[in-house]
Amino acid sequence: MKNRRILISGAGIAGPTLAHWLHRFGFEPTVVERAPGPRSGGHAVDIRGTARLVAERTGILPRVRQAHTGARGMAFVDRRGKRVATMGTDVYGDSGGPVAELAILRTDLARILHDTTSDDVEYVFGDSITAVEQDDDGVRVEFEAGGARRFDLLIGADGVHSTVRRLVFGPRERYLRDLGCYVSLFTTTTALDLEGWQLMYTMPGGAGRPGRTAGLAPQPTPGAVLAGFFVRSAPLRYDRRDIEAQKRIVIRAFEGDTWEIPRMLSAIGDAPDFYFDRVGQVRMESWSRGRCVLLGDAGYCASPMSGIGTSLALVGGYILAGELMRAGGDHHRAYIAYEQKMREFADRAQEFARHAGNGGLTPNSRAQLWLRNRSVRMLPYLPKSLVVRGMEKVANTVELEDYAASATLR
Repeated sequence: MKNRRILISGAGIAGPTLAHWLHRFGFEPTVVERAPGPRSGGHAVDIRGTARLVAERTGILPRVRQAHTGARGMAFVDRRGKRVATMGTDVYGDSGGPVAELAILRTDLARILHDTTSDDVEYVFGDSITAVEQDDDGVRVEFEAGGARRFDLLIGADGVHSTVRRLVFGPRERYLRDLGCYVSLFTTTTALDLEGWQLMYTMPGGAGRPGRTAGLAPQPTPGAVLAGFFVRSAPLRYDRRDIEAQKRIVIRAFEGDTWEIPRMLSAIGDAPDFYFDRVGQVRMESWSRGRCVLLGDAGYCASPMSGIGTSLALVGGYILAGELMRAGGDHHRAYIAYEQKMREFADRAQEFARHAGNGGLTPNSRAQLWLRNRSVRMLPYLPKSLVVRGMEKVANTVELEDYAASATLR
C-alpha cells in the first residue's frame, strides 16, 4: 500500500467519516480543523437513504438514533401561530421530506464521529492550512500556527468556503452558483411547546420587502430550539468575520414582523453559535488536482437548505476511502473511481435543490404563498409513489459496495 500518510482538512462530517475508513483500511490519516475543538451548537441535519447504511457500517447508527432531535415534521403557521399546512416525516417516506425520519444536530453527529475516531486518528485543532505545494512524491503543507509537514495526499473536506479548494483550484467565485437568498441559524429558548414540530412563519414579498421565513425547530435539550431566518436578497457586502454586522443584517430584514420574531430577534445578541451565509452550490468539472481531492461541501455542496448535504458527506467519505484501499493507495485510480461513483449523486442532489428552490420559504407574492400552502395540504391525498419520488430517490442514487469485505479478502 502506498500513499499512506493522508492529511484531511475539516473535522465536520465528511472528514472524520473518511478518517475512520482510511484508518480501518490501513492508512494513516491526520485531520486539521480551524476550530479549537469539536464544534458546539448548530442546526439539525438529516441522514437519508444510502447514508444510513454508511452510518450503520461505521458503527454509529445506535448513537445517532439515541441523539435524534425528536422532530416529527414541519408545520407552516400564520401570525397567530395557527397551523395552515403540515408535513409529517411519514408523508415523503422516511428519508424524503424537508424533515427526515432520522434527524440529528450536526454537531452531535460530528462529535459522535470524532469520538469514534479519536483513539486512532491524529486530530490537530485550532489550526488551518495556509499553503500547499505538490510534487511527484507528495504534498508540502504549511500551517497557520507555524511550521510545515509533508503528506502523501491532501483531502479538502473543509466546507463550502474551502481553503484547500482556494489554494489548489483557485478563487471561490469560480465555483459558487448563487441561489438568491441568505440563511441564519442559532440556538435559543422558547416557551412554546413545539411537540416535535418545526414551525415556520412565512411572509411573502411585497411593499418593498422580500419574501422571508422565520422558524423554530425542536432540539434534544428541553426548552431549547433552533431559530432560523431565511430571506430572499441580492448579494450583500459584509465581512464574513464580522458576526455583529451579520446579526444586524438579520435584524433589519425581519424587524417589525410578528409571530415569535420579536423574541427571536432579541435573542440574537447572546447567541453563541450564530450562523449566517449565502445559499449557493459548489459546481466543479473535476474534484481532484494532482494529489489533492475535494470531499463533501468543498467539492459539491448542493445547498445549505437542501437537506442532502450530510448524506453526500457520509457517502462520499466512505467511497473515497474504499477506492483508495481498492487502488492500493494509487490516488490517480482512486480519485477517478471516486468521482465516477459520486458524480451522479452530487449532480442529482444539486438539480433537486435548484428545482426545489428555497422550499417555498421566500415567496415573491401572496399568490405564491397560497399555492405553497395548498400544495402542502394536498400531499397526504396524493399517491405515495408520486410523493416520495423526489428526495427519497436522490438519496438512494448510489449502490454501496462493501469495501470492508473487499479489504478482508485482499
